[in-house]
Amino acid sequence: MFSKSTVGFFLLCVVAILSREVDAQNDWSRWRGPSGNGIAESKTAPLEWGDDENVIWKTKVPGRGHASPLIVEDKIFLTTAEKKDQTQSVICFDRKDGKTLWATEVNQGGWPKRMHPKNTHATSTIATDGRSLFAVFCHHNNIHLVALDLEGQVLWKKDVGVYSPAYPFGYGSTPIVDGARVIVTNENQIKSAIVAYDTKTGDEVWRIDRTGVSSYSTPVVAEVAGRRQLLISGGGKVASYDPETGDPIWTTKANWAVTCGTMVWDKERVFASGGFPGGQTIGIDARNGEKLWDNPAKVYEQSMLAFEGFVFAHADNGVLYCWRAADGNEMWKQKFSKRRVAVSASPVLVNRNLYFTAENGETVVVEAKSEGYQEIARNQLGDEAFASQVICGGRLYARVAVDRGGARQEWLYCLGER
Repeated sequence: MFSKSTVGFFLLCVVAILSREVDAQNDWSRWRGPSGNGIAESKTAPLEWGDDENVIWKTKVPGRGHASPLIVEDKIFLTTAEKKDQTQSVICFDRKDGKTLWATEVNQGGWPKRMHPKNTHATSTIATDGRSLFAVFCHHNNIHLVALDLEGQVLWKKDVGVYSPAYPFGYGSTPIVDGARVIVTNENQIKSAIVAYDTKTGDEVWRIDRTGVSSYSTPVVAEVAGRRQLLISGGGKVASYDPETGDPIWTTKANWAVTCGTMVWDKERVFASGGFPGGQTIGIDARNGEKLWDNPAKVYEQSMLAFEGFVFAHADNGVLYCWRAADGNEMWKQKFSKRRVAVSASPVLVNRNLYFTAENGETVVVEAKSEGYQEIARNQLGDEAFASQVICGGRLYARVAVDRGGARQEWLYCLGER
């Protein structure tokens, strides 16, 4: 027979496991969702919406930014930047009704003189460990990491290093949290590096030298090929590192110098796409870095999505693709719409449905299957959509902009079936 203490411990473990499962379904606590791969744990999501259809609430977002919402329990967090005073801030909204709870300005001035027209001064999504928020901004020619508590109080700041990219496009990589570390990239033509900091103190834990790399991708930590790997593309290569130490595991050459998307993976393989100067999508054996297949598709600013043996993508040419993960065989392709539209947002998958969003605010919902293209729904929201959508707790959260005669206003929407 088990003792009372043993039974009690077992019940506590069960409760903890169930709590984590509920949190994964109801929160969106990192870039690209619970596992960092764009797959939602929510069991339901709205299929149809519009400016006045299936809108639970909508709220104005001051300034401009492309960061996706970060959702933890009853709060939503965003970064934003306001041009008039050159401020960069973190804002907290009430998840229930969208009301602003607090706004913390973390910097004023020192913005880069040049910026890609599709980028902003608040493009990086916030990261969290559930206790603190970690935001990254570029100002005063440096990359700066700031930690705040969930009430908006600044805990510490860290100067990551000088930022002087080969191309004056601005900064776009997002920090990620892995255990007790927050990991930040600073890839530029002077002194490129990926750096891990202690989440509590901001002390440097390890540093990966990325000399010669000037790119914009966000790394991801994935359990693949039997081990945890820190994966990132850019600089003419795809690279894997040990997330505990920063030590290299393998490197694979690629045709592009610059990438923006976050890599995706399945049990044995990893997948990346870029970029500049040429487009290429590549599949790699995650055990040893051996290239398995490639094609000329260009999935540049946006990330892809891997699911049940297939890779789905919205390419820069306005075409949706499904490739077989094992060998890259094209299963189907379909134009997003009759007219070519640009894309920056990354897809989200929920309940076997893929949500692809274009820059014009149009979203198409497609069944995630390889047998052929099957469109389920098509919706319009706002005039601009650069931030990736978030789906959790049965609701969809979207940051979009409406431009009426040059008067541009950003909105945060909470959408759900009524």
